[in-house]
Amino acid sequence: MAVVIIILSLCYYLAQPVKTSRVIYLPAGSVATIISYLNRNGVDINALDRYLVRFFGYPQKGWIDIGSTRLTKGDLLYRLTHAKAAMTEITLIPGETREIFFRLLAKQLRLDKRKLDGAYEKYAPYPDGVIFPDTYYIPMGISEEHLIYYLVKRSMARHENLAKKFFGLYNSKKWFRYVTIASIIQKEAADTEEMPLVSSVIYNRLKKRMPLQMDGALNYGSYSHQKITKERILSDRSRFNTYKFSGLPPYPAGSVSLDAIKAAIKPAKTEYLYFVKGKNGKHIFTKSYKSHLRAIKSVKK
Repeated sequence: MAVVIIILSLCYYLAQPVKTSRVIYLPAGSVATIISYLNRNGVDINALDRYLVRFFGYPQKGWIDIGSTRLTKGDLLYRLTHAKAAMTEITLIPGETREIFFRLLAKQLRLDKRKLDGAYEKYAPYPDGVIFPDTYYIPMGISEEHLIYYLVKRSMARHENLAKKFFGLYNSKKWFRYVTIASIIQKEAADTEEMPLVSSVIYNRLKKRMPLQMDGALNYGSYSHQKITKERILSDRSRFNTYKFSGLPPYPAGSVSLDAIKAAIKPAKTEYLYFVKGKNGKHIFTKSYKSHLRAIKSVKK
């Protein structure tokens, strides 16, 4: 009879409703440490539960998603040991630079920007353009080291797969030359339809050994969203200043989409050497400097 009473009492206790946040953090340590931490942080759990939770397993560590804010005590104890890691969503948009992306990561995930930079320099072969623009689902509480390792490793695998798809082999230097071209296309083209045309201008200028003279190259690093002025062109001494230096920048000016890479690999066949943004946001492409000046004049009108 006593055993029946104990069992019924336990069932009643485990069936009691508990309120908690859906995503909770479990610190490293003993079961007692974890239970005490949760209790101090407003979760309806007590010293008795340190014994009961062991029937379900051992509590996990880090941020977990228990799936609900209202559940029974039994459900809570079970999910402390079986729930999946809580995930958060981060997005890198095409054309964005590593510098701006890492600032957003540090703010959104409460990470150390300097540690993100340090990890990137450790794992990535180029200062920018390595991480593919995409939406990534990341475990909450992930360290800077693990996050960057994951992003770089996943992106480099994609770079290698694409290179093999287009060329049958992966040559890092050759591939990232295309990525560098793609990064300028990404920032210059009004849309995906213009990308092969912008690409043709780049190749035509390179063939004639003309400076590219493209503002998009100067939107590198922390200058990602800044308007390029005459003062900036005169003061910037980096190889990204394609007004001062001929050839391509030393590495990509930002992240690139697959469309931009395709355009870099297969430019349109044109004789265009110039382009200027028209009133509708699209660009006017021209073959000669005289026609380029006329296009500029028509836009100003």
